[in-house]
Amino acid sequence: MLFSLSSQNVIQYLQSADLCSSEDRAAAEDELPQSRKNSNFLVTLSAGNGQQLLVKQEGGIAHDGIPQELFNEWLFHQLLQKFPVLGNIAAIAPLVIHFDQENSILVRNYLSEYLELRGFYQYHDIYPEQIATAIGNTLGVVHRATFDRREYREFMATAPQGQFRYQFHNPAQGIGTMGPEILAKVPSGALKFYTLYQSHESISAAIADLAYNWQPCCLTHNDLKLENILVHSRWQQLDDCLIKFIDWEAASWGDPAFDLGCLLASYLENWLQSLVVDNTLNIEESLALALVPLELIQPSIIALVRGYLNAFPEITDYRRNFIYRAIQFAGLVLIDRVQEEIVEHQHCDRRGLCIFQVANNLLTMPQNSVQSIFGIHHSELIPDLPTSQTIPYLAREQNLLRIYYPTTRLRGC
Repeated sequence: MLFSLSSQNVIQYLQSADLCSSEDRAAAEDELPQSRKNSNFLVTLSAGNGQQLLVKQEGGIAHDGIPQELFNEWLFHQLLQKFPVLGNIAAIAPLVIHFDQENSILVRNYLSEYLELRGFYQYHDIYPEQIATAIGNTLGVVHRATFDRREYREFMATAPQGQFRYQFHNPAQGIGTMGPEILAKVPSGALKFYTLYQSHESISAAIADLAYNWQPCCLTHNDLKLENILVHSRWQQLDDCLIKFIDWEAASWGDPAFDLGCLLASYLENWLQSLVVDNTLNIEESLALALVPLELIQPSIIALVRGYLNAFPEITDYRRNFIYRAIQFAGLVLIDRVQEEIVEHQHCDRRGLCIFQVANNLLTMPQNSVQSIFGIHHSELIPDLPTSQTIPYLAREQNLLRIYYPTTRLRGC
């Protein structure tokens, strides 16, 4: 890495990149949390209207190459510039103003009037349906606009200078066989999780089926959790610009069911992370005693799916089991969340085991999960839609490698 950012030199860097001047009297703030992948700095320019910039630098840059995640976000920005059909969608409007590939530094405008949606829900303890509808509608519009469009697919296949993209990433992977050397590193509470996972052959079969039938056909975000969605602080007074999708670092050509599944999982986490757990309580009792009841979230996840299908009704013609696949992906993502907690924080308690049981049902029995998760029948979930234009059948693309493992592995979303 040629230049390593810090709170002491970030303003100097912005000045050298002509993104601010000495007259701006810029101030860098250290209040932004550092992710496991990036260093983040919030810079306020005191001149003018007090513009704020978010400066990100990707960590772990190897000497023989550069990571592609910030490049992906820059590539998405260029996609919006090249194709106004996408660039005019307010919720994904371009925010990036600078990308330094050599140092893997990206600068974008910081939306000070917007709030992270996860924090919004937790602070207010309300789940307005209009927000969920806007999210589903935006995602459906993006998927529909790029569906089976070669120009978008080829653009997203662009690689950083001097590098090559091998294949599009198939997210349907599971946890590999856990040997003694790995099990020795995890906390004792996590052993029960791995024992349960490996004892359920139906999980491996379901993930293998998702992997085999994964069909990339549109632009996908691939990390659509509530932390990557912003809601305007004056959401009650707005009709437009209600939400923003951010952090397109994992964007690629992918399967739309995975994006919707990520959102479902993220909403369900608000319920599952609030479970009351104790050795004296069984799983059913813990689920019933959740501090954030599932019934509080259900109207929003119904609005989310209906908003998506209203914007992209053709998807049910192309893939009639689309909702079931999204539910399966939601279960896969929840299992991944437990795995991440174990790996990153060396922690897994009874709450993680409860989440596993819910995820197992979503992944292996999606038809039975509709009623329990949404509280309504599958036929009620799909809104009354006008006769949609049938999308021609998409033949399997022979040049895309189907990633399949006899024992599936989980790599996250």
